[in-house]
Amino acid sequence: MRDLLRGSLRRSLRGVGEVDRLAAAWTVACGRAMAEHGAVVGYTAGVVSVEVCDAVWLRQMTALSGVLERELARIAGLPVSAIHFELKKH
Repeated sequence: MRDLLRGSLRRSLRGVGEVDRLAAAWTVACGRAMAEHGAVVGYTAGVVSVEVCDAVWLRQMTALSGVLERELARIAGLPVSAIHFELKKH
């Protein structure tokens, strides 16, 4: 069922800009709990920029970066070579 939803999301995002596609795919790629602590803020040359709320979540997201890269690429239908995580400036 999850694969069906991912495929449906990928098809529905075809006409949307790259950052918006990745932002929409973010919650599906990492799950709601993690997604609430980070946000896609940019995309350049295959590198996704994600702003993270604190150092604890930064470590968790960094540890899962390979999985998140593959999932974002698959769901958004865009090449993702890396994710650059940065702490949100308050």
